[in-house]
Amino acid sequence: MMNENRVYTFDHTHPRSPGMAKEVNEALSHFGGQLARLRKAAGYTQQQLADEIGTTRRKIAYYERESPHPPANLLADLARVLHVTTDTLLGLEAAKKKQAPPPDNRLRRRMQQIEKLPPQERRQILQVLDAFIERGQLKRKTG
Repeated sequence: MMNENRVYTFDHTHPRSPGMAKEVNEALSHFGGQLARLRKAAGYTQQQLADEIGTTRRKIAYYERESPHPPANLLADLARVLHVTTDTLLGLEAAKKKQAPPPDNRLRRRMQQIEKLPPQERRQILQVLDAFIERGQLKRKTG
């Protein structure tokens, strides 16, 4: 059995997509910038995004700055973590404007870390949080 390497290319002559090849190639050439914009908009550092998808910060930096091709094996994970479609991630469609501000991912990640702590430490953290929340509510009432 002969092992052959296959190269897949976009058929520029396909009658149903006359201008699509140019659009796809242009979008892919801007992938790194799009990834960086979406990452920052979601509130992630390169390290945090890498941790979320199970890769390294160096790979994220490479995809954002140097790679001419998006990482096919990570596209679905990147889109899921950044709360966008893969088409948005690839720049084939505009990012949808959100009505509410994006969630604070740092806060969510910290809460997940707190949930893993022993019960006594969780209670202490909750007491501190409750004190800050109560103080903020009092300030709003008197302010």
